[in-house]
Amino acid sequence: MSNITWLGAKDAFPNPMDCQDPDPSVPGLIAVSERIYPGQLARAYQMGIFPWYSDNQPVLWWSPNPRMVLKPAHFKCHHSLKKAIRLFLQDPHKEILIDHDFGAVVRSCATTKRNGQDGTWITHEIMDAYTQLHEQGHVHSIAVMEEKRLIGGLYCVAFGGMVFGESMFSHQTDASKIALATLAAWCSQNHVEMIDCQQETAHLDSLGAEPIARNEFLAHLQAALKQTNIEIPWNFDKAILRHWL
Repeated sequence: MSNITWLGAKDAFPNPMDCQDPDPSVPGLIAVSERIYPGQLARAYQMGIFPWYSDNQPVLWWSPNPRMVLKPAHFKCHHSLKKAIRLFLQDPHKEILIDHDFGAVVRSCATTKRNGQDGTWITHEIMDAYTQLHEQGHVHSIAVMEEKRLIGGLYCVAFGGMVFGESMFSHQTDASKIALATLAAWCSQNHVEMIDCQQETAHLDSLGAEPIARNEFLAHLQAALKQTNIEIPWNFDKAILRHWL
């Protein structure tokens, strides 16, 4: 990684618009730092950069090309998911809570075992950094609850009219899909045209996400950051899921 910029506490990120893949052997890797410094995470997201690394690694900062995004208008609410949503809406013991026990949602994202994955990228440092952004109003959690018990959910970053999906988990069939459907419905109703999904997976592809060129993503991001017609604070419940029925 000899061509990758090492960032100190006050160093600016390379602009992904100008600095595309400084090391072709590691596509999408923009910069590296020893730790996540104060204010660095907020600056990164507003430039289309995100951290993704494991314990015992330096902090790796990414801006991949192409970029996986989900346009809420293209969200695929399949027949089986619509059925699950109807049952969820009819069940008085199930609810959606926004920004409720944020730490529990992030910990569940970090500890839930996933097929084909060994371990997690959500380190203690990541949890602390995103919790600070949550306290500033830029990170949100959607908790899917059954009888006051957390059964699924997600957390995401938001600046202006841009939402960045981070991680989701499920302890019950379709719970994470219901969380994502909730987020997509809120985005549809709040003029958010694109949810960043970062990297391509078959699961996201099945729900309507698609890869777009990095420059297209970054251009959209800069426009979306200027949006002011967004509902703040986030405050909605499971009734928003009727958007898909």
